[in-house]
Amino acid sequence: MGSYNDEFKKKIVRLHLENGQSLKSLSDEYNVSKSGISNWVKQYREECQNNTAAKEEYNLMKENLRLKRELEELQKENSFLKKAAAFFAKEVD
Repeated sequence: MGSYNDEFKKKIVRLHLENGQSLKSLSDEYNVSKSGISNWVKQYREECQNNTAAKEEYNLMKENLRLKRELEELQKENSFLKKAAAFFAKEVD
């Protein structure tokens, strides 16, 4: 594994923790080993134990991921309801 700067590592960690991108997809996309990414995530989580600012940032990333997933689910439900409403509107005519 090559030498990566802290900014690059943080970008990868953020893509995993905040966007929910899998280690495998990150590994494939950025040509970095899954174990390397896993170590970066572990190091970041350890840093959060001793660094209040990092811990707050970590909590925000996790909350953003939760909200993105919730929004995605609600959008799917909304789309389904629109299709159902259109279907039943045709039945009434």
